[in-house]
Amino acid sequence: MSKAKTFYVTTPIYYVNDKPHIGHAYTTILADVLARGHRLLGQPVHFLTGTDEHGLKVQQAAQKNGVTPQEHCDRTVVRFQELWQKLGITHDDFIRTTEPRHERIVQAILQDLYARGEIYAANYEGWYCVPCERFFTEKDLIDGCCPDCRRGVERLVEKNYFFRMGKYQQRLIEYIEQNPEFIQPSFRRQETLGFLQKQPLGDLCISRPKARLAWGIDLPFDPDYVTYVWFDALVNYISAVGYKSDQEQFARWWPASYHLIGKDILTTHTVYWPTMLMAMGLELPRTVYAHGWWLLDGEKVSKSKLAAAAAKDASAPADAAPAKAPSVNPMAMADQYGVDALRYFLMAAMSMGHDAEFSEEAFVNRFNAELANDLGNLVSRTVKMLHGHCGGILPAATAPGPAEEQLLAACQQAVRGMTEGIEKMQLDRGIAEVIAAVREGNRYFDANKPWQLAKEGQLERLAIVLRNTAECLRVVSGLLYPTMPGKMRTLRLTLGMAEENAEPVMHKLSSWNMLPDGAAILSLPTPLFPRIPVAAPQAAPVCGRKKPAPAPKAAPAAPATEEGANLITIADFSRIELRTAEILAAERVEGADRLLRLQLQVGQETRQIVAGIAQFYTPEELPGRTIVIVANLQPRELRGLRSCGMLLAAKHGDQLRLITTDGSIASGASVG
Repeated sequence: MSKAKTFYVTTPIYYVNDKPHIGHAYTTILADVLARGHRLLGQPVHFLTGTDEHGLKVQQAAQKNGVTPQEHCDRTVVRFQELWQKLGITHDDFIRTTEPRHERIVQAILQDLYARGEIYAANYEGWYCVPCERFFTEKDLIDGCCPDCRRGVERLVEKNYFFRMGKYQQRLIEYIEQNPEFIQPSFRRQETLGFLQKQPLGDLCISRPKARLAWGIDLPFDPDYVTYVWFDALVNYISAVGYKSDQEQFARWWPASYHLIGKDILTTHTVYWPTMLMAMGLELPRTVYAHGWWLLDGEKVSKSKLAAAAAKDASAPADAAPAKAPSVNPMAMADQYGVDALRYFLMAAMSMGHDAEFSEEAFVNRFNAELANDLGNLVSRTVKMLHGHCGGILPAATAPGPAEEQLLAACQQAVRGMTEGIEKMQLDRGIAEVIAAVREGNRYFDANKPWQLAKEGQLERLAIVLRNTAECLRVVSGLLYPTMPGKMRTLRLTLGMAEENAEPVMHKLSSWNMLPDGAAILSLPTPLFPRIPVAAPQAAPVCGRKKPAPAPKAAPAAPATEEGANLITIADFSRIELRTAEILAAERVEGADRLLRLQLQVGQETRQIVAGIAQFYTPEELPGRTIVIVANLQPRELRGLRSCGMLLAAKHGDQLRLITTDGSIASGASVG
């Protein structure tokens, strides 16, 4: 079978100095959904994840806990392994960088590169960040601190070994320019190109002296040094699939289809790693895909942010308002609402490559609307009527008639949409197409009124309606299986499918009437997706508490101007947050003549806005412009796309012009 028919997906290997958090979970669930999706498409799949177990932070954590570094790793790795089992992760391999199979390959690569002059010894003088384990030049620092973590750095002068990364700068630039799919999304590709084109690329220090760091893989040519943790870690992508140990296996899977990474490790994966591969004489991975961050109140979700919010709540007076940043850990939602519900939200609510806001309110709203109301309701009504009027037996298939045309069309579109979503890394769009088919199923059910057919004795027509609704659920359950394997397996078995057919294949989902005639429909003692109760807002109690402060008196109404328009106060205007934003990328929204999908950089955040400007601007002419947006507008969905803000434009007659800045200014700057 050709390489094009295989799918090899990797996550970053996660550092074992602490507990896994939602960022780890998102990347790994994303990889799992893609792996399951490509299995659904009938492709051989290899899914790799693992842990990064060397480096100074591991050594320091072990010393703090009074154990050896290996003991620390052995204890901590279990947290990841248990979590992946809990989340239903179907990885084919879990690699640890302390395993001999990995260490042997790292040393073999180092020895080969050293023998060929790709690695050399030299004195290094510069700034070193201990938490990031990286060297920086003076110009790299921001206010004297590490440009990545913004913590203090140390001045070091020491002998080290360097990889000749700089010699591959131009070759890498040309490769990125000639292979646009190599770095995705496209604005991350531009980010890497900008980094490479603005200054000479230095050589990479790939060693640490044992006098400072003893926990690492020994350099084979100098026992006084260990390997830099990033050089060690990146090699996992090839050591795990047989490089220099099983060439047949390596040839089957390499190059990787996708390296899934967070945007914070873009440089290591799109500069360090490809130049290392070039020096080894290996093909580069087909795509490095950098996804966005989950945000809480506009900031990256992390264990430190959650802990700080929790601590703030815990230390506050009993009658104090809760901290603005929610103290609930999103991972706890898997226990509270179910693993499948968490998997669904993370895949459906984030447009891949872009940041998304996480809140329990958004989670509950989507769960209730799409899973409880739409899908759960259709399942419940169909199963109950099959038991109530067909004896729990699936009616025989008949040729779909005119009344079924829209239902069939919606299901076929869902198959196409999910196939494209899997292949083009647009899972949120694929899921949206499936939910559209679910809603069409509910419309079909309501339009044909099976309860009335039963009452009037039209049993033949009743059987047709219930059979076709069940077929819609079969298709939907197959398409959502990669995202919600547990719940969808339950649904498929409920519809009378045999155990061996519970795991779907895409070509069968494209066909109709695939449920076996006369199958026994199982009962559902509890709803598939019980609705999550939402507490109604309550008036503040007065008894036993301080009376709430009286509401301020309303200001006198602003006098109308001569033209009749009402004036606003400066307080009214101050509620609107205007910010500058740089357009990173633009594309047309499929099926919408007026809409463009814009990816914007707003300070440290990337966000998406859907705007009706396609009649006035082409996508090609927009990237690079600095525009003004309303940054605190409540997000909304347009054509299944989340729009976070509104751009400002001036319109006169049939002309429209974007509001831009007069000269260069940083994105995220306040306007007003």
